[in-house]
Amino acid sequence: MRSIILIAPPAAGKGTQSDMLVGKYGFAHISTGDMLREVAKHDESIKSKLENGELISDDIVFSLLRDRLKSTDCKKGFILDGFPRNVNQAIKYDEMIKDLDVTSNVVIFLDVDKELACKRIVGRISCPDCKRVYNDMIPESMPKVSGKCDDCGGILVKRSDDNSETFGKRYDVYYENTAPLINYYEEKGILYKLDSGMSKDVVFSKIEDILANLND
Repeated sequence: MRSIILIAPPAAGKGTQSDMLVGKYGFAHISTGDMLREVAKHDESIKSKLENGELISDDIVFSLLRDRLKSTDCKKGFILDGFPRNVNQAIKYDEMIKDLDVTSNVVIFLDVDKELACKRIVGRISCPDCKRVYNDMIPESMPKVSGKCDDCGGILVKRSDDNSETFGKRYDVYYENTAPLINYYEEKGILYKLDSGMSKDVVFSKIEDILANLND
């Protein structure tokens, strides 16, 4: 079972690259953000923290992750999107996977310029029906008809936390809590750094090269 960790600032393309990896390799995609947003539907405390760009406690995150890793679709391998967020979580995760049949653990750092990342966040709009994502601030990602999904015709919507103020908080929190992971994983010799300001296909090709050269 292969563990792939994607770490990055907000809007660096973790979700996009995860989807592409799932499509090619059949790995399970585990997004702690998606798990927390699902819980937030019936937990006002978590909902408030997410909307204000605050981090959720490790106890809650690990409880959700532990249950998720028990699913059968994780047996072949899994991608962690947005987790761990700090060194303490990384250490605890290392302990967790000792009990799993993990044949390799690789960390891919997707770096991105702050200005570009802000545009990706603030301009992000999506279709609630087919889930396709667009961006009304990046020309190549705009829908053909403003506010309307190209694929299914659904009305595009924006998440309440996709604004410049929340982005700024999330970016600052990232550098305070998550950036030290780079040094941690570099020292372990399993970190690969990529510029995610490039097109998604170029980034994916580089990830494919990394995986092809791993020894399971």
